[in-house]
Amino acid sequence: MTLDALIAGVGAWFAAALPDHGIYALMAFAFIAGLARGFSGFGAALIFIPLGGAIVGPKLISPILLVIDGIATLGMIPPAWRGANRREVFVMAAGAALGVPAGTAMLALLDPMLLRWSITIIAISLLALLVSGWRYHGAPSAPLSSGVGLIAGLFSGAAQLGGPPVIAYWLGGKSDFTRVRANVVLYFSISSVFSAISYYIGGLFVPAVFALTVVILPSYVVGLYGGSKLFGLAEERTFRIACYVLIAASAIIGMPLLDGVLR
Repeated sequence: MTLDALIAGVGAWFAAALPDHGIYALMAFAFIAGLARGFSGFGAALIFIPLGGAIVGPKLISPILLVIDGIATLGMIPPAWRGANRREVFVMAAGAALGVPAGTAMLALLDPMLLRWSITIIAISLLALLVSGWRYHGAPSAPLSSGVGLIAGLFSGAAQLGGPPVIAYWLGGKSDFTRVRANVVLYFSISSVFSAISYYIGGLFVPAVFALTVVILPSYVVGLYGGSKLFGLAEERTFRIACYVLIAASAIIGMPLLDGVLR
């Protein structure tokens, strides 16, 4: 096979794998999701999954986010490793090791429309939990941390929505939001490995995932970089409010009833 033929073949595969609508919208959503992730350490899924799922469906958008986030956040891991409470993170990740495969099975088996409504309801419910001000104020314990990890892993496997349970748990402790952010970044770097294995076994890494990753990744990286820079300038109250507003808007706009808005 000649080089020209190889290039033509790759181009044809790439074109065939891409959806016929919504690519620019996905790039914009990825940028906003990257801002939230870089700023807070979480929130990308609560923005990108409802909005992107309205365009390409939940079974495609979840592995796309897993891949782009895994690649884009590699540079965030070393500082998170230094700043996190690693013992707490590893205990929570142990629970996620059980929850992620169960969530992945739900993603692979549930009806796409049912899954999208479930994602919307879960996103709004988790946001309500965060906005309510409820926090766990007891001392972190290994059984409780692993239990939170189990729930977060279930949500991560099903829709990459594991952030809010983790945030609600850690924000209630004595750690400041800088330590919480480091914990969250390190935790998700570990749980993403579990998700990648489960998604591969479940056959969710189809060609469209990698084609869209190539298109969307630059927007996400730019947003991630911008969010990381904004984090250094923000107060904790600003940090919380910005994330809540983005999550609420995305959960509402991503509802199946509003599909026409995104198409």
